[in-house]
Amino acid sequence: MISSATLTLSNIPHKSSPPAGSSIPHPETKSTPASPTPSEPSSPQARRIKSSPQLTRWSRARAIRSGRRLSRPVPQPTGEMEYSYSAFQDRNSSNGSDLGTLSPSSDSGIDGEHVKVVTAGGKSIYMVSDGTGWTAEHAVNAALGQFEHCLVDRVCPVNTHLFSGIDDVERLMEIIAQAAKEGAMLVYTLADPSIAESARQACRLWGVTSLDILGPITEAIASHLGVSPSGIPRWAPGRNSSLGEEYFQRIEAIEFTIKQDDGALPQNLHKADIVLAGVSRTGKTPLSIYLAQKGYKVANVPLVMNVESPRSLFEIDQEKVFALTINPVVLQTIRRARAKSLGFTEDIRSNYCEMDYVKVELECASKIFQQNPVWPVIDVTGKAIEETAAIILRLYHDRKNKCSMPRISKRY
Repeated sequence: MISSATLTLSNIPHKSSPPAGSSIPHPETKSTPASPTPSEPSSPQARRIKSSPQLTRWSRARAIRSGRRLSRPVPQPTGEMEYSYSAFQDRNSSNGSDLGTLSPSSDSGIDGEHVKVVTAGGKSIYMVSDGTGWTAEHAVNAALGQFEHCLVDRVCPVNTHLFSGIDDVERLMEIIAQAAKEGAMLVYTLADPSIAESARQACRLWGVTSLDILGPITEAIASHLGVSPSGIPRWAPGRNSSLGEEYFQRIEAIEFTIKQDDGALPQNLHKADIVLAGVSRTGKTPLSIYLAQKGYKVANVPLVMNVESPRSLFEIDQEKVFALTINPVVLQTIRRARAKSLGFTEDIRSNYCEMDYVKVELECASKIFQQNPVWPVIDVTGKAIEETAAIILRLYHDRKNKCSMPRISKRY
C-alpha cells in the first residue's frame, strides 16, 4: 500500500546535481555539485505561489493521498550521478558483506537499474514500514511541526510519502533506489533486524539520508528487560491475531458512542467511561468519536438554555463528567457557518447565532458547571481534538489511579 501527502505547495529554483559518474562513490566520499558555466543560459526564475498560513495548515490537515509509481520519470538536471542496484551487490561482495537476501531474482525489474539523483523541486521524505506505517508517519509529522516557520513563511516545500506493508528486501530496494533518484530522506520502522540492516547498508552505500525509528527503541527496551525481541512485524501471520479482545472493545466503544450521541438514551449514561457536557458546537461529537476509537465508551450531553438536563447526568459518578466551554466569538462564527450549511432562515439563525444569545447560553452552562465543581472545565478554543482528548485522558487516568488529583473547578 503506497500513499503520498503534499505538505506545502510552491516552486523553488532548481539546484544543480552532482557530475555524472558510473560507479557508486564510497560512503565517506561526498560528491560536489557542478557549477554552471558562464556560457550556459540562466534558468528562468521560478514563480512562487502565494499561500496563507491558514491555507497551508488546511492543506496539511487534508493531506492529499494518491498512488505513487516508483519508476515514474523525473526531469533530468544538467549534471547526473548514476547508481545501480547491481553495483550495490558488487560492492557488498567486494567488502565481504553477507547480503544474500539483497539479491533479487532475474525478473525483479530492478537488477542493474540505474538510478539518477535528482534534487530539483521540493525535499522528499520517504516513510517505510512493514506494518501500517502509523508510527513512522506520526513521528515525521510531529518533527515537521518544528519547521512550520520554514514550510510556511520561507516557502520550502516538503513532500512525505508513506510505503506501508513492505516486508521483503526486493521491494525495499526499489524504494531506496527511488529515494536515491530523488535525493529523498528515508525514515523506516522495520521489525525484522535483517531487513532493517539491509536498509541501513543500502542507504549508506547509495548516499541516502536515513533514520531507523524502531530499532534504537527496541534495543533499549530489550536491554532494560533482558529479553531479546522477536523480530516479527506486528501484523505478521506468526503474531497473535490483531482481532483480539482489545480490538472488539474498540468496536464496542464506537457503537456505544454513536448511540449515545447528542444526549440520546440518557438512561445509559452510567455505562459510559467518559461523559462530555457543553453547549451546542463545542465539538462534543467529534471528540467523542476520537476517544471511542481509543477504546473509551463516551456519551455527550448538550446543555440547552431553558431545557432541563437529564437527571442521570447528575446521578452518575461525577468524576466521569467533563465540561466543555468555548470563546463566545469563536462559537458564534462556528454556529453561523453551521446554520448557513443547514439552510436556516434568518429568524432561526438569529436565536442560534446572535452574540447576545450565545453569551447568555454560555453563562447558563457556566452556572451548571459551578453547581458541579467536580467537573473539570476544558476550554476548547483553539484546541485540536487531539489536544482536548489528551487533557481528558490524563485527568481520567489520574482520577482512576487516584493520583495527581486536579484542583476543583480548574479550567484547562
